Amino acid sequence: MDRKSRRGLLANGAKAAAMAAGGALLAKEAAAQPASTQPNRLEKRSPYPPPNPKPARPMYSRAVAYGNMLFLSGVGAHYQGTIEEHTKTVLDELSKNLNDAGSSLQKALKISVFLHDLKDYDRMNAVYRSYDWGDVPPVRTTVAPAAGIPGGSLIEIDVIAYI
Repeated sequence: MDRKSRRGLLANGAKAAAMAAGGALLAKEAAAQPASTQPNRLEKRSPYPPPNPKPARPMYSRAVAYGNMLFLSGVGAHYQGTIEEHTKTVLDELSKNLNDAGSSLQKALKISVFLHDLKDYDRMNAVYRSYDWGDVPPVRTTVAPAAGIPGGSLIEIDVIAYI
C-alpha cells in the first residue's frame, strides 16, 4: 500500500537515486584506471598481428574481433575444381584462420555457405559433415546467389565464432 502512495514513491525514488550515485562513483573510479587494466573493454580489433608493411588503405579485414566474438570474412576457392575440392579448401582455410585468431571450428556459432549452384548442396554437405564442429554444431544458412560467386569459386563460406 505504501508503495503506491506519494510517500512510497519518494522513498523508492530516494533509494534508486542513492544506488545510481554509488554506480556513478564506481564508473568514475573505473574511468580513472588506465585502459589496459579495465576488464572486458569492447572495441573492434584485428585478432591477428599487424601485417608488415601495413597496407595503405585496406578494403576489408579477413577477420574482426569484438570482445570474445570473432567475425571471419568469406573464403572462396578460386581455381578449377570440383565442389568437393573447393569445399575442402575453403573449410581448411577457415579452420586455419580460426586457429590463428585463437578460435576453432568447434567454437563456430554461425556459418553462411554461398553456393554457385544449389545442385551442389548434397556433395558440399558430404564434405562439410566430415569436419569436427564439436558437440553442438553451429547454425548454418546455405544459399545460392543468383549471380553466382565472384572469382569463379563454386563456394564461399563466412563464419561467426568466439575466442
